[in-house]
Amino acid sequence: MPKGYWIARVDVRDAEGYKEYVAAAKLAFDRFDVKFLARGGEHEFAEGQGRARNVIIEFPSLTAAHDCYHSREYQRAVAIRQKVADGEIVLVEGT
Repeated sequence: MPKGYWIARVDVRDAEGYKEYVAAAKLAFDRFDVKFLARGGEHEFAEGQGRARNVIIEFPSLTAAHDCYHSREYQRAVAIRQKVADGEIVLVEGT
């Protein structure tokens, strides 16, 4: 079965508030056994508009990625994140 991925691009407006999001999101990430492939490290804007923070998260499947995003735990984290950061998350099936 192909793996699933979240590709997240974020501009954090409130670093202290973002720490609350990270703590809240961890509950969902622990439940869904995720693997962080990239998490806010060095990056290069090669093309198009970029964001300051880029994250790639691996899930066992696209279904797991979907279920995590829509989980009660993660939706609580979303409510926090949307107050302190701007960004996008795309769910993608791997090959």
